[in-house]
Amino acid sequence: MAMRIDLHTHSNVSDGTDEPAALVEAAARSGLAVVALTDHDTFDGLDEAQAAGERLGVEVVRGVELSTRYGDDSVHLLGYGVDETDPALSAEMAAIRDGRERRLQIMVQRLNDLGIMITEEMVLAQAGDSPSLGRPHFADAMVAHGDVADRTEAFDRWLAEGRPGYVGRHAVDLERAIGLVRGAGGVAVVAHPWGRGRAETLPTDVLQTMITEHGLDGIEVDHQDHDQQTRAALRAFATEAGVLITGSSDYHGTGKVDHDLGCNTTDPEMFDRLQRLVGERRGQPSGPAA
Repeated sequence: MAMRIDLHTHSNVSDGTDEPAALVEAAARSGLAVVALTDHDTFDGLDEAQAAGERLGVEVVRGVELSTRYGDDSVHLLGYGVDETDPALSAEMAAIRDGRERRLQIMVQRLNDLGIMITEEMVLAQAGDSPSLGRPHFADAMVAHGDVADRTEAFDRWLAEGRPGYVGRHAVDLERAIGLVRGAGGVAVVAHPWGRGRAETLPTDVLQTMITEHGLDGIEVDHQDHDQQTRAALRAFATEAGVLITGSSDYHGTGKVDHDLGCNTTDPEMFDRLQRLVGERRGQPSGPAA
């Protein structure tokens, strides 16, 4: 039986609903040999997840999903195996998290003006101890208040980019984010680049520029936001470009439907390449991504 590898998941340290250890326990039950925890703009859940993985025999890849921007559009970048003490990367992540917090008051007021009478306290209660406050926490507050049925409705009606309750925030330019990940010894993979109508944001010529001029290492091809035609086109491009091809669930627990652990996986040979890259950049022997 082939080793099953899921390289993109979220815990309640950002906008998932499972505690990091519970996520790894769920990964074990799902038959995953490897799972990456890639919470938004924070490393805070990684130690707990790794300890659970050591106990359960699941390899936990230490990762992060950075909030970036290309032009006027939001883009997510996955970073694997970075030096979590790197000062430049740490400073940028702190700035992103600070931008999330500053958005809180503005976004609550906008929603109030639209008749959604949630409060800052309601949103913070949903975030709990998460250092990475995000729109899903607003959505959860709206669900708890009875304004919407679930996160999907909250985003579709109010919170997605272009919807009336959306408020932008600080995000690092994609080019700089790739450099920060590489500079911290990590591997940079763009997440679901053609999902949700984003093919026009990152067409192949832009992706090629990110690869040749900025060092993008890989593309997340197999993702629930990509249909089969999109996956085939991205796979062909990534193969021609010679970059990593990954697949993953983008699991959020109960916070995102149809993203079950292991619903998409990464080929073991691609994972081996990723591990070797991390080892080369961090000056470590090839093996589990540090």
